Amino acid sequence: MINRRDFLRGAGGVILSLPWFESMAKLAPAKIPKTRLAYFYVPIGVVRRSFFPGEAEAEVPEGNQGNKMASLFIPEIKTGFHDLKLTPTLEPLAAVRDKVTLITGMDRPFQHGTDVHAQCASCYLSSATPYSVENSAYPLDRTLDHIIGDQVGEETPFRTLEFSCNSHKDNKESIYFDNMSWYGTGHVAPSIRDPRKMYDRLFGTQEVQNYRNITDLVLEDARTLNRKLGYADQQKFAEYFDSIRTIEEQIDKLDAMKGELDKTLMPEPTGAYLPRGEYIRLMGDLMVVALQTGLTRVATFMVGPERWDTPFTYDSLFDKPVTHHYLSHNQTEYVEDLEKLDRFHMEQYAYLIQKMDNIVESDGTTLLHNTIFTYGSGLGDGSTHQYHDLPMIVAGTGRGQFIPGKYYHAPEGTPLANLWLSQAQAMGLNLDRFADSVAPLTSVTRS
Repeated sequence: MINRRDFLRGAGGVILSLPWFESMAKLAPAKIPKTRLAYFYVPIGVVRRSFFPGEAEAEVPEGNQGNKMASLFIPEIKTGFHDLKLTPTLEPLAAVRDKVTLITGMDRPFQHGTDVHAQCASCYLSSATPYSVENSAYPLDRTLDHIIGDQVGEETPFRTLEFSCNSHKDNKESIYFDNMSWYGTGHVAPSIRDPRKMYDRLFGTQEVQNYRNITDLVLEDARTLNRKLGYADQQKFAEYFDSIRTIEEQIDKLDAMKGELDKTLMPEPTGAYLPRGEYIRLMGDLMVVALQTGLTRVATFMVGPERWDTPFTYDSLFDKPVTHHYLSHNQTEYVEDLEKLDRFHMEQYAYLIQKMDNIVESDGTTLLHNTIFTYGSGLGDGSTHQYHDLPMIVAGTGRGQFIPGKYYHAPEGTPLANLWLSQAQAMGLNLDRFADSVAPLTSVTRS
């Protein structure tokens, strides 16, 4: 009998996880795919007029709101379901529009007297009621990913995995601006930001850190297995190894680029010059592989930090590195640049959705079908710092539990934690409440 997770072993104890193969069903009963959960977090909100349906003619906020919240006129949208019409920012989702649900109208708690941006990502998956957490300036408690990971992660090598795409090492802000996953109040779950380190964590052991290509170590054993597979599985096997090799090649490419940049004198850290699209997609590829092969069932993916004045290069969008936070506080002047950024982030999310949708699992369904993959931001608007009417998208169905292809506008005052509670229940947790939730968001589920 072949163990799906760790039958491929190479020198030094390398373990390379594999996807499901139909031929294995002849050797061992195929298991029903597990439900997975992943979060794609975008910092500093969005430009509302290009993201939210019905707001194309809405005002653009003026001036720098600093560390304060400001009111913003939001057109009234009827509560309930609507046809999903793709706004300019949502257009990259066109190929998967029937597999995503746009959710608007949801609010999250804010604890007055503390920094607006510090609570954005750090409290996003906590949603604790303000002033309910002792010894904390923020409503920050154990985050949902770890609560769920505690229950569903016993059979996986990693209960949770934390990915971040902040390549900068100049920590000008506290950890609260740059982390969304927390073991508990004041105890951050450190994210991995370097693709090489994440690759080594997923596929390497201490004994083989000096080897440059881990797949070479297991190919001999892999070929033995390959001869036992049917033709279709041999093709899938080749595709899987090609994808791993592609990841390795991309990592080598970024390593070489960083090495060359380190030799030059630049006004910003070298990380500012790494192409964002390549970097984000590479980290995303690693996350998808981890979910696909059962290394984890729960992952968080933070695209960038909150309020960080070190710039990034956004591929071909701009002729020089730019700072997302600065642009957001000057929205009237840079609204078109911000709209490009929002669309750029949506393109990365759409890329990962399509990648998941192309991975077939043991029962013929796809990885996307079996995953709850949520896009969101801690702010409804980056200039006004509003904590209400957040931009939320759920891709996948969690094995048929969520309703895709719709646009749902929640009743006024609906807590974001209602959605978190629904997702926890979909992952099998027996919870009646989570944080400041009132009830599960059953409108977007089949329950």
